[in-house]
Amino acid sequence: MNSVIKLDVKQGAAWPVAADLRLRKLTAATLSVSLLLALAGYGSTARSDELDVTPAAPVAAPTVAFLKTAQAAAVDSISVQDFDWQDAGRQRAVPVRLYLPPAATDATDATAASKPVPLIVFSHGLGGSRNGYQYLGRFWASHGYASLHVQHIGSDNQLWRGNPFSLTLRMKNAAQDSEAMARAKDMSFALTELLAQPSLAGRVDASRIVAAGHSYGANTVMLLAGAAVPRKGEVLNLRDPRIVAAMLLSAPPFYGYSNPALILKGITLPTLHITATADDILVPGYGSGVDDRVNVFNAMGDPRKTLVVFAGGSHSIFTDRTGTGGVELNPKVKAATQALSLAFLRQTLGGETGALTEWRPQFADLVARFISPVL
Repeated sequence: MNSVIKLDVKQGAAWPVAADLRLRKLTAATLSVSLLLALAGYGSTARSDELDVTPAAPVAAPTVAFLKTAQAAAVDSISVQDFDWQDAGRQRAVPVRLYLPPAATDATDATAASKPVPLIVFSHGLGGSRNGYQYLGRFWASHGYASLHVQHIGSDNQLWRGNPFSLTLRMKNAAQDSEAMARAKDMSFALTELLAQPSLAGRVDASRIVAAGHSYGANTVMLLAGAAVPRKGEVLNLRDPRIVAAMLLSAPPFYGYSNPALILKGITLPTLHITATADDILVPGYGSGVDDRVNVFNAMGDPRKTLVVFAGGSHSIFTDRTGTGGVELNPKVKAATQALSLAFLRQTLGGETGALTEWRPQFADLVARFISPVL
């Protein structure tokens, strides 16, 4: 057997499945056409000789400096709260984790803390949970941004529990159009619930809300941002007008549609697209690589879009996993992703027009491709 399926059993941890591929063959005929590739989202797959062996690129001093700064961030001072909300209208549980910036410690900080902070609402990949992507949530909170991580029941870490021989069926169900729509509605519901919390009154700026997600989560974010997907003779539109920008990590295409621009041209907000040259999803029967991420970027109708392609890496290098994509390269890409997302937030929400162009030379040693609008 030449192929090995890598599946996420613990926040993106990978393990090889040595069973006969005939028992878990995934083909276009068995999966939702619009979300076929998003299915594989959280746990990337590859041939066994390709797992986490990407050689690390030479590291420039600015990258090392930022990595040390990011690791030394005062993460202990941020607030981390879990909420177990229930959407009564849909009879659906929506667990979330909220990261809040540090509380005020003196009069100066109190003045700053009294101002509402921007919010990032985050959607995990297939098999994830609200506990994942802490390297982003904690980082954003340590830099003055609230971050709400939504868990999607039905495509979360429950997938990896139970009989392994029924895993294919569970994955198939997680990729149905109904679950894709439910995920988008989870995000909108969680956003509404957060803004209505009495304990958070005045803490979050409802006019500066950014949606972010990885893989299947990026697919969810595209729906929130205005992707118009043809479905059963109608156009599915789950646009949430409260979202003013989007950050898409490893965005999969909407499979089954030959022209992504027809779906994505209506997205009229700034977007940040992050991927890597080895950002591959390989499952028996189909696959997707960096070209698909670039095609999603090209199809976006709004010119306020930025693409960054890191050299090497892997699909799951953008999760909390510490070894995937190369044990040396992994923390460097994470640090660069942290800095990149912060530059995008500052440019988009804070009016710092040069933030993204200033980011590029600091991490040039890691970047294979960079496209950003001239402002």
